[in-house]
Amino acid sequence: MRLFQNSGIYRAYRPRLERLTAGCDTFDAAMRAFLHDRFGAAHFLAPVLEGREDAFLANGDDTNCQRLWAAEQGLGPNLPLEDILLAQIEHHRTEVFYNLDPVRYGDAFLKRLPGSVKRSIAWRAAPSGGANFLAYDAIVNNFPSLLDGYRAQGARAEYLFPGHDPEMDAYAARTERPTDVLFVGSYSRHHRVRAEMLEAIAKLRGELAIVMHLDISRYTRLAETPLGWVGPLRKDRRAADIRAVARPPVFGRDLIEAISRAKIVVNGAIDMAGNDRGNMRVWEALGCGAAMISDAGNYPPHILAGESFVSYDNPADISGIILELIQDKGRRDSIADFGSKTIRRFYDKKTQWKRFTEIVG
Repeated sequence: MRLFQNSGIYRAYRPRLERLTAGCDTFDAAMRAFLHDRFGAAHFLAPVLEGREDAFLANGDDTNCQRLWAAEQGLGPNLPLEDILLAQIEHHRTEVFYNLDPVRYGDAFLKRLPGSVKRSIAWRAAPSGGANFLAYDAIVNNFPSLLDGYRAQGARAEYLFPGHDPEMDAYAARTERPTDVLFVGSYSRHHRVRAEMLEAIAKLRGELAIVMHLDISRYTRLAETPLGWVGPLRKDRRAADIRAVARPPVFGRDLIEAISRAKIVVNGAIDMAGNDRGNMRVWEALGCGAAMISDAGNYPPHILAGESFVSYDNPADISGIILELIQDKGRRDSIADFGSKTIRRFYDKKTQWKRFTEIVG
């Protein structure tokens, strides 16, 4: 199988990627620098991570890296990114096109794929009203309710899970974890339940070492300028306790490092898939050996509340759960160890690749 995997770059990650690839003068060097950072590695299939000749990875919306490839092939400097991606697929003689960015590269793009492509698979793990990628041979994710929604629209939808990144194993083995509680995620005025949870955690900062790496919205930034001291913006300022423990967002190896320094990682899913759970923080927290506290819901098979992680029903309860885990090191270590073993045993790269090949058929 000649596999082509197209990824996409999270907007807040772009400045970091530009720094990582600034000294790279070839496409291969730039992609090696990107892969070394492990951003998105849970979604990259085994042949890509192993560097197999029959596998190709591109970030179709990364202008700098894509233009490096185009220049190496003697293509024009102003070629649209879509045309560069198509040229890469043709050059690779791709048989299976696996797209992590179907909103950008949807049904219209599929019509332009070269004849070598026999199967097209799209990862989409968010509601997609007015979706324009239903022509893919299959839509995949790890949220059953979202899959049911795609099936109702007439698409073939299949369960596929992220795969544990083995690079995390060395981080999971760390025993010195100076951060008591870590939260990493986005923050905006729309995340009211999350804000309530974070405020309850931040109030513990006098007793515990709390760190929150928050990717805040532009609206929140504006609310925290002098313009937000009075008037309607005031309600959208983060609480003083949250601001006191807030740090800039982290990605890639910096994110893995932050998790590996934490005893407890708190996860809070955004309500996009009903009661289904299984966002990327689950794989990252368990993969890096932290004890995870997460909201109650339907988790992927084998990831069980009370064994792989500790669940909460109400954000108001979370501070008590944290204090109990901090005081009970034996239980905390047991939860962290069981969670790490679970993710490595049932969600490894070999199993992920086997499931993908079953879907391709």
